[in-house]
Amino acid sequence: MAGEGENDKMRVMKIKLILILMAMLLTACTIKDSLNMGGCSAVPGGNLINVNGRTVQGRIKVPEGFERVNVPKGSFGEYLRNLPLKPHGSKVKYYNGIPKPWDVHVAVLDIDVGNRDLQQCADAVIRLRAEYLYRKGEYDKIHFNFTNGFRADYVKWIEGYRIKVEGDKVYWVKQAEYSNDYATFRKYLDMVFAYAGTLSLSQELKKVPVEDLQIGDVFIKGGSPGHCAIVLDVAENKATGEKIFILAQGYTPAQDIHILKNPANGEGNPWYSINFGERLRTPEFVFTRDQLARFETN
Repeated sequence: MAGEGENDKMRVMKIKLILILMAMLLTACTIKDSLNMGGCSAVPGGNLINVNGRTVQGRIKVPEGFERVNVPKGSFGEYLRNLPLKPHGSKVKYYNGIPKPWDVHVAVLDIDVGNRDLQQCADAVIRLRAEYLYRKGEYDKIHFNFTNGFRADYVKWIEGYRIKVEGDKVYWVKQAEYSNDYATFRKYLDMVFAYAGTLSLSQELKKVPVEDLQIGDVFIKGGSPGHCAIVLDVAENKATGEKIFILAQGYTPAQDIHILKNPANGEGNPWYSINFGERLRTPEFVFTRDQLARFETN
């Protein structure tokens, strides 16, 4: 009958429309991103992973038309770009050795996470910043605030002072001899990890516009729940001026620091565009455009 034939056509058209919408959702930013948020974090390009690369810049190639931005020798940016990576295909593991069940990464940094549930999201950023300054011998610049505002200076720790926490009271006590060896430095970091977080770290950083994004900048939302991810590398298209970047994060529970996938891209392309609109969607958190911040000195 004519009525049944038209109903069949309508059903076919509905199915086609559903399939088209599903394809759009799976292969690009969401419709909400495209229409209401003014941009998309997707970056064109195929698989950009060099499986034999041993550092961030050695493992992750740039898309056609882009070049890595220049960074000063000895800078935080140069340090992050050249961080060593575990072999391609390595799993993200929790502090207790259990593999993370969610596949959100393209690479894992070759840096220990410790054997306690301490080095989480803000702690991963603190760890990278502190490691950079420690290697440069700039001990006076290594200081981080606890959530209650107490400032933990590494130069004080070197002198043999240790931090005592009694309820809301936090103070220094002389307990050891002078030492700036790495084992003592790691104990200092564990103390910071235990009492600092995204709230305290966000208050130590200065906000910067996304258009001025640099390696070492941090997307951060302080509080509970809060999260952060650090920019490990930046490239630019000289013809268009568009910047793209790579993000790394720690997470809860404490786990290996890892380079994030970009859900808007195909497999093997972790680059994000600064033209992401008002919200930056990462595999496990959504940041807003005004949540980019920077350490005071780079």
